Amino acid sequence: MSLARVQFFSISLDGFGTGDVQSLEAPFGHAGERLHEWMFVTRSWHERVGEPGGTGGIDDAFLRLHDRGIGAEIMGAGKFGPPGWHENPEWQGWWGPNPPFHTPTFVLTHHPRPSIEMEGGTTFHFIDASPAEALEAAREAAGGQDVRLGGGVTMIRDFLAAGLVDHMHIAVVPILLGRGKRLWDGLEGLEKDYAIEATSSPNGVTHVTFTRSAV
Repeated sequence: MSLARVQFFSISLDGFGTGDVQSLEAPFGHAGERLHEWMFVTRSWHERVGEPGGTGGIDDAFLRLHDRGIGAEIMGAGKFGPPGWHENPEWQGWWGPNPPFHTPTFVLTHHPRPSIEMEGGTTFHFIDASPAEALEAAREAAGGQDVRLGGGVTMIRDFLAAGLVDHMHIAVVPILLGRGKRLWDGLEGLEKDYAIEATSSPNGVTHVTFTRSAV
Protein backbone atom coordinates (compact mmCIF):
# COMPACT_ATOMS: atom_id res chain seq x y z
CA MET A 1 0.00 0.00 0.00
CA SER A 2 1.17 3.53 -0.71
CA LEU A 3 2.47 5.58 2.21
CA ALA A 4 0.97 8.72 3.71
CA ARG A 5 3.88 11.18 4.03
CA VAL A 6 4.46 14.59 5.59
CA GLN A 7 7.45 16.36 4.01
CA PHE A 8 9.61 19.18 5.41
CA PHE A 9 6.83 20.66 7.53
CA SER A 10 8.47 23.52 9.42
CA ILE A 11 7.81 24.34 13.06
CA SER A 12 9.40 26.75 15.53
CA LEU A 13 11.38 25.71 18.61
CA ASP A 14 8.20 26.14 20.64
CA GLY A 15 6.25 23.90 18.27
CA PHE A 16 4.22 26.35 16.18
CA GLY A 17 3.67 25.49 12.52
CA THR A 18 2.08 28.82 11.68
CA GLY A 19 1.76 32.18 13.34
CA ASP A 20 -1.18 34.24 14.48
CA VAL A 21 -3.33 35.49 12.67
CA GLN A 22 -3.61 34.15 9.07
CA SER A 23 -4.94 36.51 6.41
CA LEU A 24 -4.73 37.14 2.67
CA GLU A 25 -1.78 39.45 3.28
CA ALA A 26 -0.12 37.12 5.82
CA PRO A 27 -0.60 33.44 4.91
CA PHE A 28 1.48 32.36 7.94
CA GLY A 29 0.30 35.06 10.30
CA HIS A 30 2.87 36.97 12.32
CA ALA A 31 5.48 34.29 11.50
CA GLY A 32 5.80 35.65 7.99
CA GLU A 33 8.32 33.59 6.01
CA ARG A 34 10.63 32.93 8.96
CA LEU A 35 9.64 29.26 9.18
CA HIS A 36 10.63 28.68 5.57
CA GLU A 37 13.71 30.81 5.00
CA TRP A 38 15.91 27.71 5.26
CA MET A 39 14.26 26.40 2.07
CA PHE A 40 14.57 29.58 0.04
CA VAL A 41 18.37 29.57 0.06
CA THR A 42 18.76 26.01 -1.25
CA ARG A 43 19.81 25.07 -4.76
CA SER A 44 16.61 23.07 -5.19
CA TRP A 45 14.43 26.11 -4.44
CA HIS A 46 16.46 28.30 -6.78
CA GLU A 47 15.90 25.75 -9.54
CA ARG A 48 12.16 25.76 -8.86
CA VAL A 49 11.92 29.52 -9.30
CA GLY A 50 14.33 29.64 -12.22
CA GLU A 51 17.24 31.31 -10.44
CA PRO A 52 20.93 30.31 -10.38
CA GLY A 53 22.90 29.44 -7.28
CA GLY A 54 21.68 28.23 -3.92
CA THR A 55 23.15 26.04 -1.21
CA GLY A 56 23.57 22.28 -1.12
CA GLY A 57 23.87 20.09 1.94
CA ILE A 58 21.24 18.44 4.10
CA ASP A 59 18.58 21.16 3.61
CA ASP A 60 18.78 20.83 -0.15
CA ALA A 61 18.74 17.03 0.04
CA PHE A 62 15.51 16.98 2.04
CA LEU A 63 13.85 19.54 -0.21
CA ARG A 64 14.53 17.42 -3.28
CA LEU A 65 12.29 14.67 -1.88
CA HIS A 66 9.17 16.85 -2.34
CA ASP A 67 7.85 15.26 -5.53
CA ARG A 68 9.58 11.88 -5.47
CA GLY A 69 7.05 9.03 -5.53
CA ILE A 70 4.03 11.28 -4.85
CA GLY A 71 0.79 10.57 -6.70
CA ALA A 72 -1.69 12.76 -4.79
CA GLU A 73 -1.85 15.38 -2.03
CA ILE A 74 -4.26 16.18 0.79
CA MET A 75 -4.32 19.65 2.31
CA GLY A 76 -6.44 21.47 4.85
CA ALA A 77 -8.66 24.42 4.06
CA GLY A 78 -6.21 26.82 5.71
CA LYS A 79 -3.44 25.84 3.31
CA PHE A 80 -5.63 26.42 0.26
CA GLY A 81 -6.61 29.94 1.22
CA PRO A 82 -7.19 32.58 3.90
CA PRO A 83 -10.20 32.48 6.22
CA GLY A 84 -13.38 32.96 4.18
CA TRP A 85 -11.96 31.84 0.83
CA HIS A 86 -14.95 29.55 0.34
CA GLU A 87 -17.13 32.67 -0.02
CA ASN A 88 -15.16 33.75 -3.10
CA PRO A 89 -16.03 31.52 -6.10
CA GLU A 90 -13.04 32.94 -8.01
CA TRP A 91 -10.44 31.87 -5.44
CA GLN A 92 -8.14 29.15 -6.84
CA GLY A 93 -5.41 29.02 -4.20
CA TRP A 94 -2.27 31.02 -3.42
CA TRP A 95 -0.13 29.64 -6.22
CA GLY A 96 -1.38 31.09 -9.50
CA PRO A 97 -2.41 29.11 -12.60
CA ASN A 98 0.32 26.44 -12.24
CA PRO A 99 0.44 25.23 -8.61
CA PRO A 100 3.51 23.26 -7.47
CA PHE A 101 1.70 19.99 -6.72
CA HIS A 102 1.22 18.48 -10.22
CA THR A 103 -1.08 15.76 -8.87
CA PRO A 104 -4.71 15.33 -7.84
CA THR A 105 -4.98 17.47 -4.68
CA PHE A 106 -7.76 16.99 -2.14
CA VAL A 107 -8.75 20.05 -0.10
CA LEU A 108 -10.52 19.26 3.17
CA THR A 109 -13.32 21.77 3.67
CA HIS A 110 -16.80 22.00 5.11
CA HIS A 111 -17.74 23.96 1.98
CA PRO A 112 -17.26 21.61 -1.02
CA ARG A 113 -17.30 23.09 -4.52
CA PRO A 114 -16.70 21.72 -8.03
CA SER A 115 -13.18 20.52 -8.83
CA ILE A 116 -10.73 22.93 -10.48
CA GLU A 117 -8.29 21.71 -13.11
CA MET A 118 -5.13 23.82 -13.14
CA GLU A 119 -2.04 23.91 -15.34
CA GLY A 120 0.75 21.39 -14.80
CA GLY A 121 -1.38 18.45 -13.74
CA THR A 122 -2.87 19.81 -10.52
CA THR A 123 -6.60 19.28 -10.03
CA PHE A 124 -8.12 20.53 -6.79
CA HIS A 125 -10.95 18.39 -5.38
CA PHE A 126 -12.91 19.89 -2.48
CA ILE A 127 -14.22 17.30 -0.04
CA ASP A 128 -15.90 17.23 3.37
CA ALA A 129 -14.46 14.00 4.73
CA SER A 130 -12.76 12.39 7.71
CA PRO A 131 -8.99 11.83 7.56
CA ALA A 132 -9.52 8.13 6.79
CA GLU A 133 -12.03 8.88 4.02
CA ALA A 134 -9.79 11.53 2.49
CA LEU A 135 -6.79 9.22 2.53
CA GLU A 136 -8.78 6.46 0.85
CA ALA A 137 -9.82 8.83 -1.94
CA ALA A 138 -6.29 10.17 -2.37
CA ARG A 139 -4.76 6.70 -2.48
CA GLU A 140 -7.17 5.70 -5.21
CA ALA A 141 -6.20 8.79 -7.21
CA ALA A 142 -2.47 8.26 -6.56
CA GLY A 143 -2.37 5.08 -8.63
CA GLY A 144 -0.11 3.16 -6.25
CA GLN A 145 2.20 6.08 -5.46
CA ASP A 146 2.44 7.78 -2.07
CA VAL A 147 0.10 10.47 -0.73
CA ARG A 148 1.61 13.71 0.56
CA LEU A 149 -0.08 15.26 3.60
CA GLY A 150 0.57 18.90 2.94
CA GLY A 151 -0.73 20.64 6.07
CA GLY A 152 -1.53 22.91 7.70
CA VAL A 153 -1.10 22.24 11.39
CA THR A 154 -4.64 21.16 12.27
CA MET A 155 -4.88 18.78 9.33
CA ILE A 156 -1.56 17.04 10.10
CA ARG A 157 -2.44 16.82 13.79
CA ASP A 158 -5.77 15.17 12.91
CA PHE A 159 -4.05 12.59 10.68
CA LEU A 160 -1.49 11.85 13.38
CA ALA A 161 -4.21 11.44 16.00
CA ALA A 162 -6.00 9.00 13.68
CA GLY A 163 -2.81 6.93 13.24
CA LEU A 164 -2.67 7.53 9.49
CA VAL A 165 0.81 9.01 9.01
CA ASP A 166 3.44 6.52 7.84
CA HIS A 167 6.42 8.85 7.45
CA MET A 168 6.94 12.44 8.57
CA HIS A 169 9.76 14.94 8.18
CA ILE A 170 9.62 17.92 10.52
CA ALA A 171 12.08 20.81 10.14
CA VAL A 172 12.57 22.46 13.53
CA VAL A 173 13.59 26.05 12.84
CA PRO A 174 15.56 27.99 15.51
CA ILE A 175 13.00 30.72 16.12
CA LEU A 176 10.40 31.30 18.84
CA LEU A 177 6.92 32.35 17.75
CA GLY A 178 5.09 32.33 21.08
CA ARG A 179 1.64 32.06 19.51
CA GLY A 180 -0.15 30.52 16.57
CA LYS A 181 -1.05 26.88 15.93
CA ARG A 182 1.07 24.30 17.73
CA LEU A 183 1.65 20.92 16.06
CA TRP A 184 2.15 18.61 19.02
CA ASP A 185 -0.85 19.52 21.20
CA GLY A 186 -2.86 16.45 22.18
CA LEU A 187 -0.33 13.98 20.72
CA GLU A 188 1.37 12.80 23.91
CA GLY A 189 3.14 9.47 23.44
CA LEU A 190 3.25 9.77 19.65
CA GLU A 191 6.95 8.83 19.65
CA LYS A 192 6.14 5.27 20.74
CA ASP A 193 4.75 4.47 17.28
CA TYR A 194 7.75 5.69 15.28
CA ALA A 195 11.44 5.24 14.73
CA ILE A 196 12.86 8.75 15.05
CA GLU A 197 16.05 10.21 13.63
CA ALA A 198 17.41 13.77 13.78
CA THR A 199 19.98 15.53 11.61
CA SER A 200 21.20 19.08 12.20
CA SER A 201 22.03 21.60 9.52
CA PRO A 202 24.77 24.23 9.93
CA ASN A 203 22.09 26.94 9.82
CA GLY A 204 20.52 25.63 13.04
CA VAL A 205 17.58 23.75 11.49
CA THR A 206 17.08 20.25 12.87
CA HIS A 207 15.49 17.74 10.49
CA VAL A 208 13.51 15.15 12.46
CA THR A 209 12.06 12.12 10.66
CA PHE A 210 9.38 9.82 12.02
CA THR A 211 8.96 6.42 10.37
CA ARG A 212 6.17 4.15 11.55
CA SER A 213 7.78 1.20 13.25
CA ALA A 214 5.65 -1.38 11.45
CA VAL A 215 6.41 0.04 7.96
